Amino acid sequence: MRLLLVLTLALLPVSALAQDRAQSLADVRAELAQLNAQFNALKNELVTTGAISSGAAGGSALQRMDTMEQSLQRLTARTEEIELKLNRVIADGTNRVGDLEFRLTELEGGDIGAVPPTQPLGGSDTAAATPAPVPSTSSSSGGTQLAVQEQADFDRAREVLGQGDFRAAADQLEAFAQTYTGGALTYEALYLRGDALSSLGQTADAARSYLDAFSGDPDGPRAADALLKLGQRLGDLNQTQEACVTLAEVGTRFPSSDAAGQASTSMRSLGCP
Repeated sequence: MRLLLVLTLALLPVSALAQDRAQSLADVRAELAQLNAQFNALKNELVTTGAISSGAAGGSALQRMDTMEQSLQRLTARTEEIELKLNRVIADGTNRVGDLEFRLTELEGGDIGAVPPTQPLGGSDTAAATPAPVPSTSSSSGGTQLAVQEQADFDRAREVLGQGDFRAAADQLEAFAQTYTGGALTYEALYLRGDALSSLGQTADAARSYLDAFSGDPDGPRAADALLKLGQRLGDLNQTQEACVTLAEVGTRFPSSDAAGQASTSMRSLGCP
């Protein structure tokens, strides 16, 4: 599991960038197709008019066009090679995230057979997907109303947490994250749900919630704290090696954060090397 966790953390930036890279590759391929079409049209025009062998065009015109064509072919081949490598990275990363979900389910004592299929990093159709807009950031009246409702629901759940009703808070924060998937406050809600579950003594569930908060927004404002608390909860579960690896990652990713200092303290308590 240590290796799985290390590789999962290492591949998290791929989850954040895979869709953009895949979209860029699709754009490049489209541009290459257009260039090839324009090149072939120009070549046909020169052949038809006889300019390709005329004195005006020069005897090397055909050679120059052949060189251009070879360059286009090499660029097309290179693009396809990069796309294949990206697809392999996405597949491998998706498998490793799925393995981690499986292990956490085992720790929770849940039904392993009920673990849902892991969604591919970057989306279900990474190669052709375009990131879906988040309704809460829309400037339309409907989007504005949704953003207001989202904030109100979040504030209500956070207030319940502040009142010490951890069970109700955990349930409301879970419902919030499911309702506003990918919203501006989703990963904050998942982080707070981890806090509520930690207070309830549901350590494995809390670890999962912190993992979801971090993996969903690995560069967000709660990322360092979520990774810190994931490592601490793994330590509480006696998963010492995994906890040490995770806590060390806090200092690597967020060296100037307060979480990095706390992670060092936790590592000393666990006897990490």
